[in-house]
Amino acid sequence: MSEITAEAEPQASAPMTHREILEVMAGLLAALFTALLSTTVVSTALPKIISDLGASTTAFSWVITAALLANAASTPIWGKLADLFNKKVLVQAAIVIFVAGSVLAGATPNIEVLLVARVIQGIGMGGLTALVVAIMGSIIPPRERGRYSGYMGAVMAVSMAGGPILGGIITDHIGWRWCFYISVPVAVAALILIQRTLHLPTKRNDQVSIDWLGATLLTAGVSVLLIWVSFAGKNYGWLSVSTVVYLVGGFGLLAATVFVESRAKEPIIPLKIITEKTTGLAIIASIAVGVGMFGAMSFLGLYFQNSRGYSPTMAGILTIPMVLGMLISSVASGQLITRTGQWKRYVVGGAVILVIGFALLSTIDHLTPIWQVQAYIAVMGFGIGALMQNLVLAVQNTVSVQNIGAASSSVAFFRTFGGAIGVSALGAVLTARVTDLVKEGVVANHVRDPHSPLIRETTNAAFGDATGRIFLVSTACAIVTLIAVALLPNKPLRTTIDMESGADAAPADETGPNAPTCADAVTGAPTEAADRPRVGISKTN
Repeated sequence: MSEITAEAEPQASAPMTHREILEVMAGLLAALFTALLSTTVVSTALPKIISDLGASTTAFSWVITAALLANAASTPIWGKLADLFNKKVLVQAAIVIFVAGSVLAGATPNIEVLLVARVIQGIGMGGLTALVVAIMGSIIPPRERGRYSGYMGAVMAVSMAGGPILGGIITDHIGWRWCFYISVPVAVAALILIQRTLHLPTKRNDQVSIDWLGATLLTAGVSVLLIWVSFAGKNYGWLSVSTVVYLVGGFGLLAATVFVESRAKEPIIPLKIITEKTTGLAIIASIAVGVGMFGAMSFLGLYFQNSRGYSPTMAGILTIPMVLGMLISSVASGQLITRTGQWKRYVVGGAVILVIGFALLSTIDHLTPIWQVQAYIAVMGFGIGALMQNLVLAVQNTVSVQNIGAASSSVAFFRTFGGAIGVSALGAVLTARVTDLVKEGVVANHVRDPHSPLIRETTNAAFGDATGRIFLVSTACAIVTLIAVALLPNKPLRTTIDMESGADAAPADETGPNAPTCADAVTGAPTEAADRPRVGISKTN
Protein backbone atom coordinates (compact mmCIF):
# COMPACT_ATOMS: atom_id res chain seq x y z
CA MET A 1 0.00 0.00 0.00
CA SER A 2 1.59 3.23 -1.09
CA GLU A 3 1.69 6.19 1.26
CA ILE A 4 0.55 9.49 -0.22
CA THR A 5 -0.30 12.95 0.97
CA ALA A 6 -3.98 13.70 1.42
CA GLU A 7 -6.29 16.40 2.63
CA ALA A 8 -8.68 15.46 5.41
CA GLU A 9 -11.54 17.78 6.16
CA PRO A 10 -12.19 18.64 9.79
CA GLN A 11 -15.24 20.29 11.14
CA ALA A 12 -15.24 24.00 11.76
CA SER A 13 -17.45 26.02 14.02
CA ALA A 14 -19.07 28.48 11.60
CA PRO A 15 -22.31 27.14 10.07
CA MET A 16 -23.43 27.52 6.48
CA THR A 17 -26.64 29.45 5.96
CA HIS A 18 -29.55 28.08 3.92
CA ARG A 19 -28.66 30.45 1.08
CA GLU A 20 -25.02 29.35 1.05
CA ILE A 21 -26.07 25.71 0.97
CA LEU A 22 -28.43 26.39 -1.95
CA GLU A 23 -25.63 28.12 -3.86
CA VAL A 24 -23.39 25.10 -3.39
CA MET A 25 -26.24 22.73 -4.27
CA ALA A 26 -26.91 24.62 -7.51
CA GLY A 27 -23.44 23.78 -8.81
CA LEU A 28 -23.47 20.21 -7.52
CA LEU A 29 -26.91 19.40 -8.89
CA ALA A 30 -26.11 21.01 -12.26
CA ALA A 31 -23.08 18.71 -12.55
CA LEU A 32 -25.09 15.68 -11.47
CA PHE A 33 -27.88 16.57 -13.89
CA THR A 34 -25.53 16.64 -16.88
CA ALA A 35 -24.00 13.30 -15.89
CA LEU A 36 -27.36 11.56 -15.51
CA LEU A 37 -28.68 13.21 -18.65
CA SER A 38 -25.77 11.88 -20.70
CA THR A 39 -26.96 8.35 -19.97
CA THR A 40 -30.60 8.77 -20.94
CA VAL A 41 -30.27 11.32 -23.74
CA VAL A 42 -28.23 8.87 -25.83
CA SER A 43 -30.80 6.06 -25.68
CA THR A 44 -33.08 7.41 -28.41
CA ALA A 45 -30.10 8.43 -30.57
CA LEU A 46 -28.36 5.05 -30.54
CA PRO A 47 -29.92 3.60 -33.72
CA LYS A 48 -28.81 6.68 -35.67
CA ILE A 49 -25.34 6.66 -34.07
CA ILE A 50 -24.76 3.00 -34.91
CA SER A 51 -25.97 3.54 -38.48
CA ASP A 52 -23.81 6.61 -39.12
CA LEU A 53 -20.68 4.99 -37.69
CA GLY A 54 -21.27 1.76 -39.60
CA ALA A 55 -21.13 -0.36 -36.46
CA SER A 56 -22.71 -3.73 -35.74
CA THR A 57 -25.70 -4.39 -33.52
CA THR A 58 -23.31 -5.70 -30.84
CA ALA A 59 -21.88 -2.19 -30.53
CA PHE A 60 -25.40 -0.97 -29.69
CA SER A 61 -25.21 -2.73 -26.33
CA TRP A 62 -21.59 -1.79 -25.72
CA VAL A 63 -22.24 1.95 -26.02
CA ILE A 64 -24.51 1.61 -22.97
CA THR A 65 -22.51 -1.07 -21.18
CA ALA A 66 -19.14 0.74 -21.43
CA ALA A 67 -20.41 3.77 -19.51
CA LEU A 68 -22.29 1.57 -17.05
CA LEU A 69 -19.22 -0.54 -16.32
CA ALA A 70 -17.01 2.50 -15.72
CA ASN A 71 -19.69 4.20 -13.62
CA ALA A 72 -20.39 1.24 -11.35
CA ALA A 73 -16.77 0.18 -10.95
CA SER A 74 -15.47 3.67 -10.18
CA THR A 75 -18.22 4.81 -7.79
CA PRO A 76 -16.89 3.11 -4.63
CA ILE A 77 -13.34 4.23 -5.46
CA TRP A 78 -14.46 7.86 -5.77
CA GLY A 79 -16.41 7.43 -2.53
CA LYS A 80 -13.36 6.27 -0.63
CA LEU A 81 -11.22 9.03 -2.10
CA ALA A 82 -13.85 11.47 -0.83
CA ASP A 83 -13.10 10.29 2.71
CA LEU A 84 -9.36 10.84 2.22
CA PHE A 85 -8.95 13.93 0.04
CA ASN A 86 -10.49 17.34 -0.48
CA LYS A 87 -13.97 16.76 -1.86
CA LYS A 88 -14.07 20.03 -3.76
CA VAL A 89 -10.97 19.16 -5.79
CA LEU A 90 -12.31 15.66 -6.44
CA VAL A 91 -15.71 16.79 -7.70
CA GLN A 92 -14.06 19.33 -9.99
CA ALA A 93 -11.77 16.58 -11.31
CA ALA A 94 -14.82 14.39 -11.96
CA ILE A 95 -16.48 17.21 -13.94
CA VAL A 96 -13.33 17.74 -16.03
CA ILE A 97 -13.11 14.00 -16.77
CA PHE A 98 -16.78 13.93 -17.74
CA VAL A 99 -16.44 16.97 -20.03
CA ALA A 100 -13.38 15.43 -21.73
CA GLY A 101 -15.32 12.22 -22.38
CA SER A 102 -18.33 14.15 -23.71
CA VAL A 103 -16.25 16.21 -26.16
CA LEU A 104 -14.45 13.10 -27.39
CA ALA A 105 -17.75 11.24 -27.82
CA GLY A 106 -19.28 14.08 -29.82
CA ALA A 107 -16.27 14.28 -32.14
CA THR A 108 -15.81 10.50 -32.50
CA PRO A 109 -14.85 9.29 -36.00
CA ASN A 110 -15.67 5.63 -35.31
CA ILE A 111 -17.26 3.26 -32.83
CA GLU A 112 -13.95 2.35 -31.15
CA VAL A 113 -13.26 5.95 -30.13
CA LEU A 114 -16.87 6.32 -28.99
CA LEU A 115 -16.51 3.34 -26.65
CA VAL A 116 -13.33 4.82 -25.14
CA ALA A 117 -15.13 8.14 -24.71
CA ARG A 118 -18.04 6.41 -22.98
CA VAL A 119 -15.65 4.80 -20.51
CA ILE A 120 -14.19 8.23 -19.72
CA GLN A 121 -17.70 9.63 -19.31
CA GLY A 122 -18.57 6.72 -17.02
CA ILE A 123 -15.59 7.41 -14.76
CA GLY A 124 -16.66 11.04 -14.46
CA MET A 125 -20.27 10.01 -13.81
CA GLY A 126 -19.15 7.63 -11.07
CA GLY A 127 -17.30 10.49 -9.40
CA LEU A 128 -20.25 12.84 -9.54
CA THR A 129 -22.66 10.18 -8.29
CA ALA A 130 -20.50 9.50 -5.24
CA LEU A 131 -19.16 12.98 -4.51
CA VAL A 132 -22.35 15.02 -4.70
CA VAL A 133 -23.92 12.90 -1.98
CA ALA A 134 -20.69 12.87 0.05
CA ILE A 135 -20.38 16.67 -0.05
CA MET A 136 -24.01 17.05 1.01
CA GLY A 137 -23.26 14.79 3.96
CA SER A 138 -20.25 16.95 4.86
CA ILE A 139 -22.05 20.30 4.95
CA ILE A 140 -25.62 19.44 6.02
CA PRO A 141 -26.67 17.53 9.17
CA PRO A 142 -29.09 14.59 8.62
CA ARG A 143 -32.02 16.42 10.25
CA GLU A 144 -31.77 19.22 7.66
CA ARG A 145 -30.65 17.02 4.80
CA GLY A 146 -34.12 15.76 3.88
CA ARG A 147 -35.15 18.91 2.01
CA TYR A 148 -31.92 18.98 0.00
CA SER A 149 -32.13 15.25 -0.75
CA GLY A 150 -35.56 15.99 -2.16
CA TYR A 151 -34.04 18.49 -4.58
CA MET A 152 -31.50 15.87 -5.62
CA GLY A 153 -34.23 13.30 -6.20
CA ALA A 154 -36.10 15.80 -8.33
CA VAL A 155 -33.02 16.40 -10.48
CA MET A 156 -32.57 12.65 -10.92
CA ALA A 157 -36.21 12.26 -11.92
CA VAL A 158 -36.11 15.02 -14.53
CA SER A 159 -32.84 13.84 -16.03
CA MET A 160 -33.86 10.19 -16.22
CA ALA A 161 -37.20 10.74 -17.88
CA GLY A 162 -36.42 13.97 -19.74
CA GLY A 163 -33.35 12.52 -21.41
CA PRO A 164 -35.16 10.37 -23.99
CA ILE A 165 -37.38 13.30 -24.99
CA LEU A 166 -34.43 15.66 -25.39
CA GLY A 167 -32.43 12.98 -27.18
CA GLY A 168 -35.18 12.43 -29.72
CA ILE A 169 -35.54 16.17 -30.41
CA ILE A 170 -31.78 16.71 -30.75
CA THR A 171 -31.33 13.72 -33.03
CA ASP A 172 -34.22 14.72 -35.26
CA HIS A 173 -33.38 18.42 -35.59
CA ILE A 174 -29.69 19.05 -34.78
CA GLY A 175 -27.77 15.79 -35.04
CA TRP A 176 -26.85 13.00 -32.65
CA ARG A 177 -23.39 14.44 -31.86
CA TRP A 178 -25.10 17.22 -29.90
CA CYS A 179 -26.49 14.58 -27.54
CA PHE A 180 -22.92 14.57 -26.16
CA TYR A 181 -22.07 18.22 -26.65
CA ILE A 182 -25.24 19.45 -24.93
CA SER A 183 -23.85 18.52 -21.49
CA VAL A 184 -20.58 20.43 -21.87
CA PRO A 185 -21.70 24.06 -21.27
CA VAL A 186 -23.82 23.09 -18.26
CA ALA A 187 -20.93 21.08 -16.79
CA VAL A 188 -18.50 23.97 -17.28
CA ALA A 189 -20.97 26.35 -15.62
CA ALA A 190 -21.28 23.92 -12.71
CA LEU A 191 -17.49 23.78 -12.41
CA ILE A 192 -17.27 27.58 -12.15
CA LEU A 193 -20.15 27.78 -9.67
CA ILE A 194 -18.60 25.13 -7.41
CA GLN A 195 -15.28 26.97 -7.48
CA ARG A 196 -16.99 30.17 -6.30
CA THR A 197 -19.40 28.75 -3.70
CA LEU A 198 -17.93 25.60 -2.17
CA HIS A 199 -15.28 26.27 0.50
CA LEU A 200 -14.31 23.27 2.58
CA PRO A 201 -11.67 23.75 5.30
CA THR A 202 -8.78 21.32 5.01
CA LYS A 203 -6.06 19.95 7.23
CA ARG A 204 -2.79 18.34 6.24
CA ASN A 205 -2.64 14.55 6.69
CA ASP A 206 0.46 12.68 5.59
CA GLN A 207 -0.52 9.28 6.97
CA VAL A 208 -3.02 8.11 4.33
CA SER A 209 -2.69 5.00 2.22
CA ILE A 210 -4.79 3.91 -0.77
CA ASP A 211 -5.72 0.25 -1.16
CA TRP A 212 -4.91 0.05 -4.87
CA LEU A 213 -4.95 -3.77 -4.87
CA GLY A 214 -8.45 -3.83 -3.42
CA ALA A 215 -9.59 -1.18 -5.90
CA THR A 216 -8.19 -3.21 -8.81
CA LEU A 217 -9.79 -6.45 -7.65
CA LEU A 218 -13.14 -4.74 -7.03
CA THR A 219 -13.13 -3.08 -10.46
CA ALA A 220 -12.20 -6.33 -12.19
CA GLY A 221 -14.80 -8.39 -10.33
CA VAL A 222 -17.62 -5.93 -10.96
CA SER A 223 -16.64 -5.54 -14.61
CA VAL A 224 -16.65 -9.31 -15.22
CA LEU A 225 -20.10 -9.72 -13.66
CA LEU A 226 -21.56 -6.71 -15.49
CA ILE A 227 -20.20 -8.00 -18.80
CA TRP A 228 -21.83 -11.34 -18.04
CA VAL A 229 -25.29 -9.93 -17.27
CA SER A 230 -25.06 -7.59 -20.26
CA PHE A 231 -24.56 -10.35 -22.81
CA ALA A 232 -26.03 -13.48 -21.23
CA GLY A 233 -28.99 -14.67 -23.23
CA LYS A 234 -27.70 -12.85 -26.33
CA ASN A 235 -24.16 -13.95 -27.14
CA TYR A 236 -24.36 -17.10 -25.01
CA GLY A 237 -26.94 -18.90 -22.92
CA TRP A 238 -27.72 -18.22 -19.29
CA LEU A 239 -26.88 -21.87 -18.62
CA SER A 240 -23.66 -22.29 -20.57
CA VAL A 241 -19.93 -22.81 -20.14
CA SER A 242 -19.37 -19.09 -20.75
CA THR A 243 -21.74 -18.23 -17.91
CA VAL A 244 -19.89 -20.56 -15.54
CA VAL A 245 -16.54 -19.00 -16.50
CA TYR A 246 -17.83 -15.45 -15.95
CA LEU A 247 -19.47 -16.30 -12.62
CA VAL A 248 -16.48 -18.17 -11.24
CA GLY A 249 -14.13 -15.43 -12.39
CA GLY A 250 -16.30 -12.55 -11.15
CA PHE A 251 -17.15 -13.97 -7.73
CA GLY A 252 -13.60 -15.23 -7.32
CA LEU A 253 -12.28 -11.70 -7.82
CA LEU A 254 -14.86 -10.30 -5.39
CA ALA A 255 -13.93 -12.94 -2.80
CA ALA A 256 -10.33 -11.86 -3.17
CA THR A 257 -11.50 -8.26 -2.74
CA VAL A 258 -13.16 -9.10 0.58
CA PHE A 259 -9.99 -10.84 1.75
CA VAL A 260 -7.80 -7.86 0.84
CA GLU A 261 -10.27 -5.27 2.18
CA SER A 262 -10.46 -7.03 5.56
CA ARG A 263 -6.74 -6.48 5.99
CA ALA A 264 -6.22 -3.11 4.32
CA LYS A 265 -5.40 -0.01 6.37
CA GLU A 266 -7.71 2.19 4.26
CA PRO A 267 -10.09 -0.19 2.41
CA ILE A 268 -12.01 1.09 -0.60
CA ILE A 269 -15.24 -0.31 0.83
CA PRO A 270 -14.88 -0.61 4.62
CA LEU A 271 -16.46 -3.95 5.54
CA LYS A 272 -17.47 -2.69 9.00
CA ILE A 273 -19.64 -0.06 7.29
CA ILE A 274 -21.47 -2.21 4.74
CA THR A 275 -22.05 -4.98 7.30
CA GLU A 276 -23.65 -2.51 9.74
CA LYS A 277 -27.37 -3.26 9.96
CA THR A 278 -28.69 0.00 8.50
CA THR A 279 -26.21 0.09 5.63
CA GLY A 280 -26.62 -3.61 4.86
CA LEU A 281 -30.42 -3.38 4.70
CA ALA A 282 -30.25 -0.16 2.66
CA ILE A 283 -27.95 -1.91 0.18
CA ILE A 284 -30.39 -4.82 -0.18
CA ALA A 285 -33.24 -2.35 -0.68
CA SER A 286 -31.21 -0.34 -3.20
CA ILE A 287 -30.37 -3.42 -5.28
CA ALA A 288 -34.06 -4.28 -5.52
CA VAL A 289 -34.94 -0.65 -6.34
CA GLY A 290 -32.26 -0.64 -9.04
CA VAL A 291 -33.58 -3.83 -10.61
CA GLY A 292 -37.10 -2.48 -10.79
CA MET A 293 -36.33 1.16 -11.56
CA PHE A 294 -33.74 0.76 -14.31
CA GLY A 295 -35.56 -2.21 -15.80
CA ALA A 296 -38.87 -0.39 -15.84
CA MET A 297 -37.41 2.76 -17.37
CA SER A 298 -35.58 0.79 -20.06
CA PHE A 299 -38.56 -1.29 -21.16
CA LEU A 300 -41.36 1.26 -20.86
CA GLY A 301 -39.88 3.14 -23.83
CA LEU A 302 -39.77 -0.07 -25.83
CA TYR A 303 -43.37 -0.84 -24.86
CA PHE A 304 -44.60 2.52 -26.11
CA GLN A 305 -42.61 2.24 -29.35
CA ASN A 306 -42.75 -1.46 -30.27
CA SER A 307 -46.21 -2.35 -29.04
CA ARG A 308 -48.13 0.93 -29.21
CA GLY A 309 -46.42 2.43 -32.29
CA TYR A 310 -45.24 5.77 -30.82
CA SER A 311 -42.12 7.63 -31.97
CA PRO A 312 -39.06 7.78 -29.66
CA THR A 313 -39.82 11.40 -28.76
CA MET A 314 -43.46 10.64 -27.98
CA ALA A 315 -42.45 7.56 -25.99
CA GLY A 316 -40.35 9.82 -23.80
CA ILE A 317 -43.22 12.27 -23.37
CA LEU A 318 -45.52 9.45 -22.25
CA THR A 319 -43.21 8.77 -19.28
CA ILE A 320 -43.72 12.29 -17.89
CA PRO A 321 -46.22 11.05 -15.24
CA MET A 322 -43.41 8.96 -13.76
CA VAL A 323 -41.20 12.06 -13.64
CA LEU A 324 -43.91 14.07 -11.93
CA GLY A 325 -44.47 11.28 -9.41
CA MET A 326 -40.76 11.10 -8.57
CA LEU A 327 -40.49 14.89 -8.46
CA ILE A 328 -43.44 15.44 -6.13
CA SER A 329 -42.61 12.49 -3.90
CA SER A 330 -38.89 13.23 -3.48
CA VAL A 331 -39.41 16.93 -2.71
CA ALA A 332 -42.43 16.41 -0.45
CA SER A 333 -40.88 13.57 1.55
CA GLY A 334 -37.65 15.55 1.97
CA GLN A 335 -39.49 18.59 3.29
CA LEU A 336 -41.59 16.48 5.66
CA ILE A 337 -38.52 14.66 6.99
CA THR A 338 -36.82 17.96 7.73
CA ARG A 339 -39.95 19.36 9.37
CA THR A 340 -40.83 16.34 11.54
CA GLY A 341 -37.50 14.62 12.08
CA GLN A 342 -39.12 11.33 11.02
CA TRP A 343 -37.77 9.39 8.01
CA LYS A 344 -38.70 5.72 8.26
CA ARG A 345 -42.42 6.20 7.69
CA TYR A 346 -41.73 7.83 4.32
CA VAL A 347 -39.25 5.16 3.25
CA VAL A 348 -41.63 2.33 4.19
CA GLY A 349 -44.53 4.20 2.59
CA GLY A 350 -42.50 4.63 -0.60
CA ALA A 351 -41.77 0.89 -0.67
CA VAL A 352 -45.48 0.07 -0.25
CA ILE A 353 -46.39 2.46 -3.08
CA LEU A 354 -43.66 0.95 -5.28
CA VAL A 355 -45.06 -2.55 -4.74
CA ILE A 356 -48.52 -1.29 -5.70
CA GLY A 357 -47.19 0.53 -8.78
CA PHE A 358 -45.32 -2.50 -10.10
CA ALA A 359 -48.29 -4.76 -9.34
CA LEU A 360 -50.58 -2.50 -11.36
CA LEU A 361 -48.11 -2.39 -14.26
CA SER A 362 -47.93 -6.19 -14.25
CA THR A 363 -51.50 -6.18 -15.59
CA ILE A 364 -50.84 -4.13 -18.75
CA ASP A 365 -50.98 -5.56 -22.27
CA HIS A 366 -51.11 -4.22 -25.83
CA LEU A 367 -54.72 -3.06 -25.39
CA THR A 368 -54.46 -1.27 -22.04
CA PRO A 369 -55.59 2.37 -22.39
CA ILE A 370 -52.61 4.73 -22.46
CA TRP A 371 -54.06 6.94 -19.72
CA GLN A 372 -54.25 3.88 -17.49
CA VAL A 373 -50.60 2.96 -18.16
CA GLN A 374 -49.60 6.53 -17.37
CA ALA A 375 -51.54 6.42 -14.09
CA TYR A 376 -49.72 3.24 -13.13
CA ILE A 377 -46.25 4.63 -13.89
CA ALA A 378 -47.12 7.75 -11.88
CA VAL A 379 -47.77 5.50 -8.85
CA MET A 380 -44.42 3.79 -9.49
CA GLY A 381 -42.73 7.21 -9.66
CA PHE A 382 -44.19 8.20 -6.29
CA GLY A 383 -42.68 5.10 -4.72
CA ILE A 384 -39.24 5.55 -6.27
CA GLY A 385 -39.11 9.23 -5.31
CA ALA A 386 -39.70 8.51 -1.63
CA LEU A 387 -37.10 5.74 -1.57
CA MET A 388 -33.94 6.60 -3.48
CA GLN A 389 -32.35 9.51 -1.65
CA ASN A 390 -33.96 8.78 1.70
CA LEU A 391 -32.22 5.39 1.82
CA VAL A 392 -28.92 7.25 1.46
CA LEU A 393 -30.02 9.65 4.21
CA ALA A 394 -30.69 6.73 6.56
CA VAL A 395 -27.20 5.37 5.93
CA GLN A 396 -25.46 8.73 6.32
CA ASN A 397 -27.16 9.17 9.67
CA THR A 398 -25.31 6.14 11.06
CA VAL A 399 -21.72 6.91 10.00
CA SER A 400 -19.18 9.55 10.89
CA VAL A 401 -18.35 12.29 8.43
CA GLN A 402 -14.97 10.62 7.79
CA ASN A 403 -16.75 7.57 6.29
CA ILE A 404 -19.70 9.30 4.65
CA GLY A 405 -18.22 9.04 1.14
CA ALA A 406 -17.66 5.29 1.32
CA ALA A 407 -21.07 4.66 2.88
CA SER A 408 -23.00 6.81 0.38
CA SER A 409 -21.15 5.47 -2.65
CA SER A 410 -21.74 1.89 -1.51
CA VAL A 411 -25.50 2.40 -1.69
CA ALA A 412 -25.19 4.09 -5.11
CA PHE A 413 -22.85 1.37 -6.34
CA PHE A 414 -25.20 -1.48 -5.44
CA ARG A 415 -28.18 0.39 -6.89
CA THR A 416 -26.35 0.76 -10.22
CA PHE A 417 -25.18 -2.84 -10.08
CA GLY A 418 -28.73 -3.98 -9.36
CA GLY A 419 -29.93 -1.88 -12.29
CA ALA A 420 -27.46 -3.55 -14.64
CA ILE A 421 -28.54 -6.98 -13.50
CA GLY A 422 -32.18 -5.96 -13.75
CA VAL A 423 -31.96 -4.68 -17.32
CA SER A 424 -30.26 -7.85 -18.52
CA ALA A 425 -32.36 -10.32 -16.55
CA LEU A 426 -35.67 -8.62 -17.34
CA GLY A 427 -34.61 -8.42 -20.98
CA ALA A 428 -34.16 -12.18 -21.00
CA VAL A 429 -37.60 -12.61 -19.39
CA LEU A 430 -39.14 -10.31 -22.00
CA THR A 431 -37.46 -12.07 -24.93
CA ALA A 432 -38.56 -15.51 -23.75
CA ARG A 433 -42.14 -14.37 -23.17
CA VAL A 434 -42.37 -12.59 -26.54
CA THR A 435 -41.08 -15.71 -28.32
CA ASP A 436 -43.68 -17.91 -26.64
CA LEU A 437 -46.54 -15.51 -27.39
CA VAL A 438 -45.50 -15.10 -31.05
CA LYS A 439 -45.44 -18.88 -31.50
CA GLU A 440 -48.87 -19.16 -29.89
CA GLY A 441 -50.22 -16.36 -32.10
CA VAL A 442 -48.85 -17.83 -35.30
CA VAL A 443 -50.41 -21.20 -34.53
CA ALA A 444 -53.74 -19.69 -33.45
CA ASN A 445 -54.01 -17.52 -36.61
CA HIS A 446 -52.68 -20.24 -38.94
CA VAL A 447 -50.04 -17.88 -40.33
CA ARG A 448 -47.81 -19.56 -42.93
CA ASP A 449 -46.30 -16.63 -44.82
CA PRO A 450 -43.34 -15.18 -42.79
CA HIS A 451 -43.87 -11.84 -44.56
CA SER A 452 -47.53 -11.63 -43.69
CA PRO A 453 -48.70 -8.41 -42.00
CA LEU A 454 -50.16 -10.67 -39.32
CA ILE A 455 -46.63 -11.56 -38.22
CA ARG A 456 -45.85 -7.93 -37.40
CA GLU A 457 -49.20 -7.44 -35.68
CA THR A 458 -48.71 -10.63 -33.68
CA THR A 459 -45.19 -9.59 -32.66
CA ASN A 460 -46.30 -6.11 -31.57
CA ALA A 461 -49.17 -7.57 -29.55
CA ALA A 462 -46.84 -10.16 -28.01
CA PHE A 463 -44.40 -7.44 -26.97
CA GLY A 464 -47.16 -5.49 -25.24
CA ASP A 465 -48.56 -8.55 -23.52
CA ALA A 466 -45.09 -9.71 -22.40
CA THR A 467 -44.25 -6.36 -20.78
CA GLY A 468 -46.55 -7.17 -17.88
CA ARG A 469 -44.34 -10.14 -17.02
CA ILE A 470 -41.38 -7.78 -16.50
CA PHE A 471 -43.29 -5.80 -13.91
CA LEU A 472 -44.45 -8.97 -12.21
CA VAL A 473 -40.78 -9.79 -11.58
CA SER A 474 -40.22 -6.18 -10.54
CA THR A 475 -43.05 -6.54 -8.02
CA ALA A 476 -41.18 -9.39 -6.35
CA CYS A 477 -38.06 -7.17 -6.17
CA ALA A 478 -40.14 -4.36 -4.65
CA ILE A 479 -41.42 -6.75 -1.97
CA VAL A 480 -37.79 -7.50 -1.04
CA THR A 481 -37.25 -3.74 -0.78
CA LEU A 482 -40.30 -3.39 1.49
CA ILE A 483 -39.06 -6.12 3.83
CA ALA A 484 -35.58 -4.58 3.97
CA VAL A 485 -36.77 -1.04 4.78
CA ALA A 486 -39.28 -2.33 7.33
CA LEU A 487 -36.36 -3.88 9.22
CA LEU A 488 -34.28 -0.67 9.19
CA PRO A 489 -33.51 0.62 12.72
CA ASN A 490 -35.55 3.79 13.26
CA LYS A 491 -32.69 5.92 14.52
CA PRO A 492 -33.48 9.62 15.06
CA LEU A 493 -31.77 11.99 12.67
CA ARG A 494 -28.74 13.83 14.01
CA THR A 495 -28.88 17.61 14.16
CA THR A 496 -25.11 17.89 13.78
CA ILE A 497 -22.98 16.93 10.81
CA ASP A 498 -20.74 14.44 12.58
CA MET A 499 -21.50 11.84 15.22
CA GLU A 500 -20.95 13.12 18.75
CA SER A 501 -21.21 11.83 22.25
CA GLY A 502 -24.16 12.98 24.27
CA ALA A 503 -27.21 14.32 22.49
CA ASP A 504 -26.40 12.96 19.10
CA ALA A 505 -25.54 9.52 20.35
CA ALA A 506 -29.07 8.49 21.22
CA PRO A 507 -29.75 4.75 21.36
CA ALA A 508 -31.34 3.19 18.30
CA ASP A 509 -34.61 2.52 20.08
CA GLU A 510 -35.14 6.15 21.02
CA THR A 511 -37.23 7.23 18.11
CA GLY A 512 -39.88 9.74 17.34
CA PRO A 513 -40.12 13.48 17.84
CA ASN A 514 -39.33 13.21 21.53
CA ALA A 515 -35.94 11.55 20.97
CA PRO A 516 -33.05 13.43 22.59
CA THR A 517 -31.43 14.23 19.25
CA CYS A 518 -34.59 15.64 17.74
CA ALA A 519 -36.13 17.57 20.59
CA ASP A 520 -37.34 20.22 18.21
CA ALA A 521 -39.17 17.77 15.99
CA VAL A 522 -42.57 18.34 17.60
CA THR A 523 -42.85 21.90 16.41
CA GLY A 524 -40.61 21.58 13.41
CA ALA A 525 -38.82 24.70 14.61
CA PRO A 526 -35.37 25.51 13.28
CA THR A 527 -32.52 24.07 15.30
CA GLU A 528 -30.54 26.33 17.57
CA ALA A 529 -27.16 27.66 16.53
CA ALA A 530 -25.43 24.89 18.44
CA ASP A 531 -27.22 22.32 16.28
CA ARG A 532 -26.70 23.99 12.93
CA PRO A 533 -24.26 22.60 10.35
CA ARG A 534 -20.73 22.94 11.65
CA VAL A 535 -18.84 23.61 8.47
CA GLY A 536 -16.78 26.72 8.03
CA ILE A 537 -16.85 28.99 5.02
CA SER A 538 -13.15 29.07 4.47
CA LYS A 539 -11.83 31.25 1.68
CA THR A 540 -8.59 29.34 1.36
CA ASN A 541 -9.90 26.82 -1.15
